[in-house]
Amino acid sequence: TQKLLFRKRQSSVSYTKINRGRYLCPDHGEFYGKTDGFLDTCPLCGPKAEHRSSWKTNDLSGLLKHVLGSELGRITLKPIGKHQVVGSYFEVNGLMTDIFARLSACDLCKDRFAATVTGHAPRPVFQGEASAKVLIAGQAPGARVHQSGRPFTDPSGDRLRDWMGINKEIFYDETRIAILPMGFCFPGYGRKGADLPPPAICAKTWRAEVLQAFPNIQFTLLVGAYAQKWHLSTQGSVTEMVARWRAHLPHQLPLPHPSWRNRAWIKKNPWFETDVLPALRGRLKEVLA
Repeated sequence: TQKLLFRKRQSSVSYTKINRGRYLCPDHGEFYGKTDGFLDTCPLCGPKAEHRSSWKTNDLSGLLKHVLGSELGRITLKPIGKHQVVGSYFEVNGLMTDIFARLSACDLCKDRFAATVTGHAPRPVFQGEASAKVLIAGQAPGARVHQSGRPFTDPSGDRLRDWMGINKEIFYDETRIAILPMGFCFPGYGRKGADLPPPAICAKTWRAEVLQAFPNIQFTLLVGAYAQKWHLSTQGSVTEMVARWRAHLPHQLPLPHPSWRNRAWIKKNPWFETDVLPALRGRLKEVLA
């Protein structure tokens, strides 16, 4: 079995070739026969642009051009298993870069995660396209986000969207908002059931390179201590950073983590809701207009 995995906007799509021209539908898990060549429609699903489930033998370049509908400037391959490769590519129009494919396939922390209480496999979760103007720099996905594969699909996300004054449609618009946590994968739980911190090796390996793929960012939300320490090169506390919020505008804004655990912090610091949140919503309205 050979797999070609690549990122097309919000989708990671698998195209699998099984033994001498028999192909597997990724959605249905069923086989059907076909000679070498391209399929514009799946015999089981009908027309589905993101689900062209075959490739022409020995013509990876032709496959990607056919599926993505554009010329590709560079194609590389990276082995991720005994019979698996990841297709990394750069599209001329700039909507997709090879960094996304490599990041999606990252397994640097697989042994670390396997040793946690949750014993899970790596699953990088992020969003964004080069056109995005707002960056949300968070901490790391939680267990619910690890299951969904989509950023902030949990109560913390609900609270963050409320702070920002935007709905889910805007929040998950990759052309407008990028979400890049300090740790791209769920770190797991420790023996006492608490969330583990994002592994430092993640930001060290990926962050600077990933940020280069977003040249249009105008406003960055630094959510929590890990993002603030990295982006602001500071060892100050979250309270200190958020209290100096005016000094970071209009390009950055430190925020506490929107977890329910911080309800006491918000109650203790009422200026956050009366002063910081209106400034946050006003700046977002300017940038996203």
